[in-house]
Amino acid sequence: MFYVPDGTKICGFYECKSCSERFLDIQIGPRLVCPYCGEIPSMEIGPDEEMPEIKEDAVLLEVIEGEENVERIDGLLSLAITGGDYDWL
Repeated sequence: MFYVPDGTKICGFYECKSCSERFLDIQIGPRLVCPYCGEIPSMEIGPDEEMPEIKEDAVLLEVIEGEENVERIDGLLSLAITGGDYDWL
């Protein structure tokens, strides 16, 4: 599971078009590399190697603003992943 740090005031809410995972990220942009199924390729390539392709399959659904809203959405995503077991909260 991908977490945002405590005290985050603004973050992006993303959904990956490849694996359908939803997550929060402190980076905000129209598309990101999915932390679940995507790979950030190593840019240290040799002279005979091709430049790796970066797949930004995660699409921004919404910008979440406010510390309380970020905590609420993070908690809801955690509940969805744990299957509704809220005893850990």
